[in-house]
Amino acid sequence: MSGALSPARFANKLGGAFLLALIGSAAVFFVMRAGQGDPALTVLGDQATPEAIADFRRRWRLDDPLILQYLRWLGGAAIGDFGRSMTVAGGVPITGLIASRLPNTLFIGVYAILIAVAVSLIAGTISALRHGRLIDTAATSLAVLGISMPDFWLSYVLVYALALGLGLFPSYGFTPPGESFVGALHSGFLPALAIAAPMAAAFTRILRTALLETLHRDYVRVARSMGLKGAFIFVHYVLRNALIPYVTVVGLQVRYLLGGTVVVERIFGVPGIGALMVDAAFGRDYPLVQACALTFLLAVLLVNFVVDLIVGALNPRQA
Repeated sequence: MSGALSPARFANKLGGAFLLALIGSAAVFFVMRAGQGDPALTVLGDQATPEAIADFRRRWRLDDPLILQYLRWLGGAAIGDFGRSMTVAGGVPITGLIASRLPNTLFIGVYAILIAVAVSLIAGTISALRHGRLIDTAATSLAVLGISMPDFWLSYVLVYALALGLGLFPSYGFTPPGESFVGALHSGFLPALAIAAPMAAAFTRILRTALLETLHRDYVRVARSMGLKGAFIFVHYVLRNALIPYVTVVGLQVRYLLGGTVVVERIFGVPGIGALMVDAAFGRDYPLVQACALTFLLAVLLVNFVVDLIVGALNPRQA
């Protein structure tokens, strides 16, 4: 049976993704409105007159019923119009703000994933093939250490050691990939590494466990009894099947990656969606926070959908 998604399963997943996006957007909208703070006071200051505050709220239609505000925002978001920034960018269209910041966040996120996957594939494979030896103990110990390190703490350690100490990388600031790809690789290495390290540790443990389980499966023993070469058996019988839980975990960790991006972008001065969302939250910029959160949510749903396709390709019995 082909590993591709059947039309019925594709429709179910698409409908589920749409429902999750709808629920997520509603949750962000009403949670933001339930929080303390008033965007009018953020813009006008604490000494603003009641008339000025009322005029601000009327101009931004904040006095309308919440359900009406949500439906109006949702209708615009459905066609790619997230409205205008209330406080952070003073009336600038939010779609343009996100479009200018999104490439930076995507670059750091993909950079971190590539580092984590590369490190974990090497470390997890070596650890499983050298099970019980010194290198296996070292790899698993480092994995436990990596999982226990918060990304914000690791960020400051990297700045102190590699930026301020050795001067190998900038401690603050980021060169967008559109200006210089090499510059983005250099300036984005520390933030990407801060996000990648805990993920690489988790990926390594998952891959090691999956490989050890697969190495003792009956079909692997049968392949060996048929005289197939060890490298062929490992690639086609062991690694391919072990990658199914590994890829699934990689997809699930995207949620962690996005959470880390919000913090790490602020520490390293990366002008991305995460830093923009933090500024918007402090400024009570409701439309901007909602747009950033929805962008993150759609990214998670898209990655999970791609992971389903990859798992289906690795496991042809899944349809």
